Amino acid sequence: MLFVEYPKCTTCQKARRWLEEQGVDFTARHIKEQPPTAAELKAWWGESGLPLRRFFNTSGLKYKELALKDKLPAMSEAEQLALLASDGMLVKRPILVGDGFVLVGFREAEWRAALGV
Repeated sequence: MLFVEYPKCTTCQKARRWLEEQGVDFTARHIKEQPPTAAELKAWWGESGLPLRRFFNTSGLKYKELALKDKLPAMSEAEQLALLASDGMLVKRPILVGDGFVLVGFREAEWRAALGV
């Protein structure tokens, strides 16, 4: 299982702690040092069943700096994926990629259901 995180993020810290408490084996990946590629994001988006906008870190400084709230609706999916892949700090985190599911953001009930714990 892949756990994509920004270690300084308190939500990511909470999610990591929760995974460890549940005894879940995972491989951690630093989102800023190893940002997801456009291909990975496209695959994760497809598997997640979520709208693409849910993959954006809307509370992040970079998102606000670039005024993406106003720009995203006019962008194509390919442009949005390329933008997400250009900077890991634009991506909502944490992301948990498992066998048959992709979870974006940490909602304990959702993670519990997906992992069956």
